[in-house]
Amino acid sequence: MAKRRQLEVPSAEALKEIEEGFARETSRIGTRAPIADVAADAARHKDPLPQHLREENARDKADAKALRLAREKGLVLTEVPLHEITADALSRDRLKMDEEDLAELRRSIADHGLRLPIEVFEPSNPEAAGKYALISGFRRLAAMRELNALSGGERHQTIQAFVRKPDTLADAIVAMIEENEVRTGLSQYERGRAAAITVHDGVFATVDEAVATLFSSASKAKRSKIRSFALVHEELGDMLRFGPELSERQCLRIATGLRAGQSEAMRVALESHAVATAEDEWAVLEPLIEAVEGVGTDPKRGGRPRKTVERSGPVSLANDVTMERVRTEDGYAIRIRGAHVNEEMIELVMDRIKYLLEEV
Repeated sequence: MAKRRQLEVPSAEALKEIEEGFARETSRIGTRAPIADVAADAARHKDPLPQHLREENARDKADAKALRLAREKGLVLTEVPLHEITADALSRDRLKMDEEDLAELRRSIADHGLRLPIEVFEPSNPEAAGKYALISGFRRLAAMRELNALSGGERHQTIQAFVRKPDTLADAIVAMIEENEVRTGLSQYERGRAAAITVHDGVFATVDEAVATLFSSASKAKRSKIRSFALVHEELGDMLRFGPELSERQCLRIATGLRAGQSEAMRVALESHAVATAEDEWAVLEPLIEAVEGVGTDPKRGGRPRKTVERSGPVSLANDVTMERVRTEDGYAIRIRGAHVNEEMIELVMDRIKYLLEEV
């Protein structure tokens, strides 16, 4: 068993030595707590900013926050390298660019710079679609690329762009169509083609859904026509060489022929005829359309049957213009055709008819 140690009372000399040591230590620290000394030292070394600098710092923080929000919304202008932009990542709604207009745009950019930025977005599949995919500004991008090529790659290497963040691919396509409609209206055929292609690409399930979304601001009657234009592209898009040059009336008449079952006949006719102009192409299709106008719609094609039509036969005029009277259940119409027929002539005819009718 361990032997307990006996506690001994310190001697007077030992107590005096302890007291002297304690006095020496407390004299170094002083009467204040150590934390007070730390706080005082930090206060002495702190250099507070003047009021105007503190206000400037606050503005900088607010500006940085506003910039982040603007960047997230795609409102910040960015210089994007041309080679990082893929122009056809989206199926373009516009098929034809006028070379004269493009040359004029190219000269304008060379002389005065790009006045209107393009719009791009970052696709979810950059390995296939590129770092940036074009939304709007197809002609501006083409002009910049031509200027870059003409300079041997030394100049015009980047283009000003807004980097948008569309929620869906459909939103990007809607933005593309709206921009083209505002700046230079699409042709009737291009409107229908845009709707048909989005269905083919799986963006929309049906043409009705595509038209309702892409052309939501259009009237009900206009959307109905665009569905007919889409039918023309679906059935004949791979055969028509001059689709964008078709008028609204021509597109609607072609759709009528297609609904009446003339699809195969039209395809055969287009394949067997060499056409060099839009007029040649229409001349191939028109007889096939006339053969079924006034005939009920093919039940296999769906749609509404057409009303009975009676024609007087063409009346030839001296200037190679022909007129034809058409009668339907709704009333009468006068059809005017010929190489010299244009919008100005039709306006004059309409004014004359209005004058005659008001005199009756």
